[in-house]
Amino acid sequence: MASEHVDVVIVGAGLSGVGAACHLRIACPDRTVAVLEWRGAIGGTWDLFRYPGVRSDSDMFTLGYSFRPWRDPKAIADGASIREYVRDTAREYGVDRLIRFHHRIVAASWSSETARWTVTAERADTAETIELTCSFLFNCAGYYRYDAGYTPELPGLAEYRGRVVHPQHWPAELDHAGQRVVVVGSGATAVTLVPALADTAAHVTMLQRSPTYVVALPSRDRLAETLRRRLPPGLAYGIVRWKNILRYTANFQLSRRAPGLVKTLLRRAARSQLPPGYAVDTHFAPRYNPWDQRLCVVPDGDLFAAIRSGRADVVTDTIVSFTERGVRLASGAELPADLVVTATGLNVQALGGMTLTVDGVPVRLGETVAYKGMMLSGVPNFALTIGYTNASWTLKADLVARYVCRLLTELAERDEQIVTPIAPDTDELDPIIDLKAGYVLRSVDQLPKQGPAAPWRLHQNYPRDLLMMRHRPVRDAGVRFDRAGRPAVMVS
Repeated sequence: MASEHVDVVIVGAGLSGVGAACHLRIACPDRTVAVLEWRGAIGGTWDLFRYPGVRSDSDMFTLGYSFRPWRDPKAIADGASIREYVRDTAREYGVDRLIRFHHRIVAASWSSETARWTVTAERADTAETIELTCSFLFNCAGYYRYDAGYTPELPGLAEYRGRVVHPQHWPAELDHAGQRVVVVGSGATAVTLVPALADTAAHVTMLQRSPTYVVALPSRDRLAETLRRRLPPGLAYGIVRWKNILRYTANFQLSRRAPGLVKTLLRRAARSQLPPGYAVDTHFAPRYNPWDQRLCVVPDGDLFAAIRSGRADVVTDTIVSFTERGVRLASGAELPADLVVTATGLNVQALGGMTLTVDGVPVRLGETVAYKGMMLSGVPNFALTIGYTNASWTLKADLVARYVCRLLTELAERDEQIVTPIAPDTDELDPIIDLKAGYVLRSVDQLPKQGPAAPWRLHQNYPRDLLMMRHRPVRDAGVRFDRAGRPAVMVS
């Protein structure tokens, strides 16, 4: 029995997958598309994460889609609002009718003879295994595991009589009111949780091994509010979007060129938000340079406000062991806790856990080199979305989706079926994600590499990438276009 065939299979119905499907509907309306989502709902991260206070850590004028203005008053939005925005977008563009829920792709095999991928998926709702073929495979599943967050070894945990939860799977029935809470971690999730929990908890402590850069930004964009009253929504959205893009780009470039200056400015900003005499250097002055790890945004300085009020505090120390009533630290102190939240990060899972095979040869992801941050050397008709680390994820996702549409159009116009990146002849390779965050360092061998220069280097610079991916030819020295029947060029 012949497998079903579609032109494009998109993996994931989250922010990236819905955006990719919309771009295909807009630019390539004649292409057939199937979106395979292993969970039972649209939204991806924004449907999965339900911990208190969950919100964006980027402004919604850049985290939102380029083709659909964000109309909510808040620029830093809560998770529920983002989830509805993604779902409304899917409905508006008819993408909701393309989604097949409870489909987890476990393998995809490419044939150069037929110029097709054979995709194998397991259905979580029926336990069936299904196959379909496609001409182009577009992975928008992100790079972390949805079913399990990262929790380090916690010595003495069996002795602890309180409750331990990971924010990636927050229990809906959990009531923290009146409890003493310890949040272990200092990243974006931790700085979001602390002020949200402090509203009703007896007290919240953020326990960190080392500090993170934290910056307060307004939750509303005054320019956006002014322009919305005077200009059409699309024009106002575009102006604010570009204002924020240029601000992110300038801040990142300044951090790279003058890290000492940016450190001073961030320290001064934190000091202005904290009580007099507060140990800023202990709790908010990291040893690394700004943007070696992602900066944490706190809307309207809510974390600092919780600290000023006495409802929350920060302890910089290491855990020796759990006790019956809390956590014992290396300093000898013990933090009492009724609830411990392990905001300790993510587990990386590249390609949503699927395996790739090209003409019978398994693809070793860590040995591939990423072309324009979106395709893999030696892997035909395949793209993946990895967003920016120094700006909104969707900015890069938008560029990737539009570029895939350009590739598909180019193939059709030239009566060709295959496009394959060719690995650069260099040993100067670095991880594709240029961060020193724990989740990256733990999984560096599982991720593609990037080369020393374009098109094999991800710039982390949206205006520069925009020029390369939207306005320069899709045919260059980095890729080969073929007709069906020619073997793929594999990684050496």
